[in-house]
Amino acid sequence: MAFEFTDANFQEKALDDPGVKVIDFWAEWCGPCRMIGPIIEELSVDYKDKAFVGKVNVDHNPNVAMKYGIRSIPTILILKDGEVVHKHVGTTTKAVLADKIESYL
Repeated sequence: MAFEFTDANFQEKALDDPGVKVIDFWAEWCGPCRMIGPIIEELSVDYKDKAFVGKVNVDHNPNVAMKYGIRSIPTILILKDGEVVHKHVGTTTKAVLADKIESYL
């Protein structure tokens, strides 16, 4: 299951911990977010030993969303060693995301 990032744990779990992080910014009311949600869950299983995959509910965690200028959801950030290396806004396929993740491992 994808990790639930929050305003309280984001610094420790996403930025301070080295490695690749895949972070889905979403909200319960967002239709496209519900479409990509299962893909994020699958990626969290597929990459459990290679990358840390999680989600940020923007309604419950506005500070992280504001910090990264998230204006549209779903937005997926890929971080490597605490730095944003890729940003994708909108829906996409599992294959496209997997290719991006692989390129940063």
